[in-house]
Amino acid sequence: MEEKRLIRKQIFAARKQCSDAQVEEWSHQITDQVLKLSEFVKAKHILAYADYNHEVMTRYIIEEAWKAGKEVAVPKVVGKDMVFYRLTDFSQLEPGYFGIPEPVRGEIVKWEDALMVMPGVAFDPENNRVGYGGGFYDRFLEKHPDITRLAVAFDFQILDLVPTEPTDICPQIIVTQSKVYRREDL
Repeated sequence: MEEKRLIRKQIFAARKQCSDAQVEEWSHQITDQVLKLSEFVKAKHILAYADYNHEVMTRYIIEEAWKAGKEVAVPKVVGKDMVFYRLTDFSQLEPGYFGIPEPVRGEIVKWEDALMVMPGVAFDPENNRVGYGGGFYDRFLEKHPDITRLAVAFDFQILDLVPTEPTDICPQIIVTQSKVYRREDL
């Protein structure tokens, strides 16, 4: 879809403009917001992406989850699907699919009662999401409808309106450094 391609191009360019220090500072601010959410506080299991290429850094969320005694798992791409591996140490991660950090060892988990911290390229205030185009999260979430979906993004990733398709599965909550967007009906 041409419109999504252009949005990806625009957001990737904006991410490139960010300094490492900015990404780190904003990621800390987003983590602070996430830690206050009742969904995070209550969750025993966290499914989090391993950040790459100036995405919101998930390391701080993962570290806080461990401190709070929560279990964490991160995805590995296997064919057309994602498999989540329990993460106990960042040394389990090595560059995998498209250079994205993935677990190279560990135990595969199948948690249905989890909070998923999902990435995305762009979102809108209605919680619609433009992903990276692989459909991995949509396919995974279609099979696991009870997982609570939380997306983290920088403010510049929230656009007025993003194109949607029937197969898109939106996050119920989006957290940026300055705002929390919620849709209870998703």
